[in-house]
Amino acid sequence: MGLVARQPQPGCGVSVTLKALLFDMDGTLVDSDPLHIAVFVEFLGARGVTITEADYMDRIHGRQNVEIFRHFLPDADPDEMDLAKEAAYREKVGTSMEPMPGARDLIRRARSHGLKTGAVTNGPRANLEAVLKATGLTDAFDHTGTANDVTHGKPHPELYLAALDALSLAPDETLVFEDSPSGIASARAAGIDVIAIASSLSAKALVDLGALFAISDFTDPALKRHLTALEGAFA
Repeated sequence: MGLVARQPQPGCGVSVTLKALLFDMDGTLVDSDPLHIAVFVEFLGARGVTITEADYMDRIHGRQNVEIFRHFLPDADPDEMDLAKEAAYREKVGTSMEPMPGARDLIRRARSHGLKTGAVTNGPRANLEAVLKATGLTDAFDHTGTANDVTHGKPHPELYLAALDALSLAPDETLVFEDSPSGIASARAAGIDVIAIASSLSAKALVDLGALFAISDFTDPALKRHLTALEGAFA
């Protein structure tokens, strides 16, 4: 995709040493939005609420389940709905799932160059474990953070602050990959730069939300140019 970036352009005047890459899961590490959309359409439809893909993007994407169910099903137990919906999602994940193009190679190269890696998601730990097993990335991360590990999920910075603490990193030694408004807000509130994956939103929208720039996936040449410019990173 054409590069849309905050000023200055990525890689210009950068002197910090990169020590870690942190990945959101849904819509970033894996293109799972189609699965989540299907689950929400079926799950809410069975309970008398009809939604479209546009409704998902406008009113559900990036929000926490409890908040979603309080809105759409105010008479139901939101925690019970949360557990049932995520179980339905894991069924759709199944036993085999491809990560986002280029993700597997990026993680492998990062680790071979001594960078730490982490997966940080608003989803429950059971979801992360299911996705990592299905993609063959179970042993790919030095740190994993989920909604089960914190009091406040994204857009609160707690998940990313916990990752920095666990990996003994400063924010400017770290780079986050995110795809949602809440994820970008979370990482930026923790002081970490974000490269956005335009899996659901436009590149311009993601940059307007605070991302350095947006890429189509991890094979995008703009990512290679940025990493080449960072001390401690790799081409």
